[in-house]
Amino acid sequence: MNEDIFQGYKGKALETLKKFKARVWGVVDTNTSRGFFHGTILPRSENDDDQHIVLKLDTGYNVGIDIKTIKGIKEVDYKKASYKIPEKEFPYTEGLPKVKLFGTGGTIASRLDYRTGAVIPAFSPGELYGSVPELAEICNLTTEKVFAVFSENMGPEQYKALAIAIGKEIKNGIDGIIIAHGTDTLHHTAEALTYMVQNPPVPIVLVGSQRSSDRPSSDAALNLINSAYAAGHGDIAEVMICMFGPTSDEYGFLHRGTRVRKMHSSYRSAFRTIGDIPLATVTRNGIVPLKKEYNHRRKDKNVKILPYFEEKVTIVYYYPNMQPDIIDSLVENGYKGIVIAGTGLGHVNKTIYPAIERAISKGVHIYMTVQTLWGYVNMYVYDTGRDLLAKGIIPLQNMLPEAAYIKLGWVLGQTNDRKEVEKMMTTPINGEITLREPYNGYLIYQGGVPEVEDFIKKFRK
Repeated sequence: MNEDIFQGYKGKALETLKKFKARVWGVVDTNTSRGFFHGTILPRSENDDDQHIVLKLDTGYNVGIDIKTIKGIKEVDYKKASYKIPEKEFPYTEGLPKVKLFGTGGTIASRLDYRTGAVIPAFSPGELYGSVPELAEICNLTTEKVFAVFSENMGPEQYKALAIAIGKEIKNGIDGIIIAHGTDTLHHTAEALTYMVQNPPVPIVLVGSQRSSDRPSSDAALNLINSAYAAGHGDIAEVMICMFGPTSDEYGFLHRGTRVRKMHSSYRSAFRTIGDIPLATVTRNGIVPLKKEYNHRRKDKNVKILPYFEEKVTIVYYYPNMQPDIIDSLVENGYKGIVIAGTGLGHVNKTIYPAIERAISKGVHIYMTVQTLWGYVNMYVYDTGRDLLAKGIIPLQNMLPEAAYIKLGWVLGQTNDRKEVEKMMTTPINGEITLREPYNGYLIYQGGVPEVEDFIKKFRK
């Protein structure tokens, strides 16, 4: 049989397909020691193992079948995938806001080809309209694919390019901006854009999806609809993340870009505002602010674009028995800034004190955050903290470790003067440091728990 019909399969899995004369995109009846499965054989990545065959079931879910359990495979049909979404012209509606969607990679919007089981990414306005027709009722949408990378491959180069692209759109009079982005590093990009795109007159909304569009529980379409409303109609002119609120499909949250973090690897309600409460809830019908203080939409086109970043910056998460060579190696490799996520109120062991002193004496900027995420650095309480302050480590209050890392890179991209760096790091731009944590932030306003939902509904009437 032609090797092209076994896309990605190798080793024992390939031998199994050949044995039963089954092909990728073949619709098969599979008899195993664990039961019977009917579905379409899907391609696999070259990096996947050779112990499983993957089927797309009629339910929309994928299942990996251990080849050791397979008793027989019978191909009953063959439907090769067509990687093209039927496009419909995205209608222009007079009076609706103009929204620009920047794509960075991923499949925030895609359609399941039920004929073949393939997930087809959608990106052009026509494709998005075909996948999520509700968008046409919310805004006049245009799109631009700026990158095509997994979110773990986003970095300073992409942050700077996005900031410049956003600035151009604002100058051209756009009413709102959406950035489609993978979820793993979504909050890093939100932090970077908060520092690089200052005082925007329109909403800048980053959005992703935790579940792919081929799954019945996908959050992709709803997140996209909510983000379109927030970008086009919302009054909050900040960099923010729009993702699922509760476990139900009732609403999404708008999280401030400097105070949000992905807190679950797969849960749809994975994103949480840390050290504060979310900015607002959002549906396709409206936005309900949860905070009184936010930057309001303006009619001007003024925005400050500061696309700077020093790449020789890192985060060090302290752990017991950390040795000084960790810090020494960073200095030897030319790192200019280190953010430490310390224990408790901001502590590390005395073993690495000499390494910290050596680093600071060589001009390395070292800042302290807390691993707990919630709460403040307070280095005056214990001797350990006071020792570190005396050595030149600067506390960053309740700034999140990732927000501190991104900000230090951004600051050092502009200056290396120690006093100026400290001034810029400790002066909040948009909420990365707050005067206090709200009493209800840690306990509630995060969604997903019935009693919490009952509380929130009192404010969402």
